[in-house]
Amino acid sequence: METVQTAFWVVALLVVLALMFDFMNGFHDAANSIATVVSTGVLKPAQAVLFAAFFNFVAIFIFHLSVAATVGKGIVQPSIVDTHVVFGALLGAITWNVITWYYGIPSSSSHALIGGISGAVIAKAGTGALMAAGIFKTVAFIFVSPLLGFILGSLMMVAVAWTFRSSPFACGQVVPPFATDLCRCLQLGPRWQRCAKNHRHYLDVVVGHRLRLG
Repeated sequence: METVQTAFWVVALLVVLALMFDFMNGFHDAANSIATVVSTGVLKPAQAVLFAAFFNFVAIFIFHLSVAATVGKGIVQPSIVDTHVVFGALLGAITWNVITWYYGIPSSSSHALIGGISGAVIAKAGTGALMAAGIFKTVAFIFVSPLLGFILGSLMMVAVAWTFRSSPFACGQVVPPFATDLCRCLQLGPRWQRCAKNHRHYLDVVVGHRLRLG
């Protein structure tokens, strides 16, 4: 009877830790995903949160459980994992998330969990229980993912710049007098930023005034 009660409280503690990590994952990573669109004024905070919640929910139907499968079976040998390993992994990931959140250090909760699992397994069975292929794939994509994001973002920026290469301002409309040079620069298409900076009106116009769009 005592063994059953002990097992129950162990499982209950693990569930609580898992919920704590899930909550930490939400405010730690989701905030990073909406920071840019909120700080630039593209979306209001409430709108950005709704967008993040919606696409996080939809993602499961597109990417399925690939990440969970990698974390659960592709990082360490499953036979080594027990309640002690799970406890150590969750506690380590939560602690790291709290530290990086407090000091404002960019960090991924998924990678924190992978690190927690790896550390707990190493403490229990040594490095031989790690799966090199899964760890290599995880480490590789730490570098590949930002590179892919940079390339795709650049391509999208160029596509948008060429699609809307005509002036976004109607230069015949009423605009601040010092925006005249900017309007001339905008007519150059993708080269308008360099031209505008040369005239030293770029920051004044974009940051300090709201011009009517054409």
